[in-house]
Amino acid sequence: MRNSKTKKMILNAILLGIGLILHQIFPAIGGGITPDISLVMLFCIMIINKNDYKSCLIAGIISGIFAAMTTKFPGGQIPNFVDKVVTVNIMYLVMKFMYLSPVIEKMNKKGNQIVIVVMTFIGTIISGIVFLSIASAMVGLPASLMQLFVAVVLPATVINIITSIILYNIIALSLKRTSYQIG
Repeated sequence: MRNSKTKKMILNAILLGIGLILHQIFPAIGGGITPDISLVMLFCIMIINKNDYKSCLIAGIISGIFAAMTTKFPGGQIPNFVDKVVTVNIMYLVMKFMYLSPVIEKMNKKGNQIVIVVMTFIGTIISGIVFLSIASAMVGLPASLMQLFVAVVLPATVINIITSIILYNIIALSLKRTSYQIG
């Protein structure tokens, strides 16, 4: 039992590290705001740990700390941290609800594909709205909330969805080759 917990912690740490690197190197697209590719890794971690809320929450907190450390948005440290904690909690509930669906359960591998896309879509929008709202209240925004939502959050959502499909499949294939059981 302890060995599987250690494996899970190591896998989560590796995925969080990859998310940190991707977040750091991805360029800003509007007003200093960067699409948060680390969210994709967070959602992958959540699917891998779908029955372990504690691991998901810890991954969300660490992802928030990493995003705060690497933000390119002036004063974006607190908004980045808060948005990850809020997002991981909401998306955990969404994910649990989706896995209750008999359709998703029967689809097995394809079900996880649907879950990652839906989680990335909803989660990126939630994350973006929370981030922009908190940043607006704390330090102000270079444009209106609605303009930034359209100019940054929506394109980031598209980028994250494409990235999530690619990264999730790479992770799932890697885990399959190492006989690691998802969930």
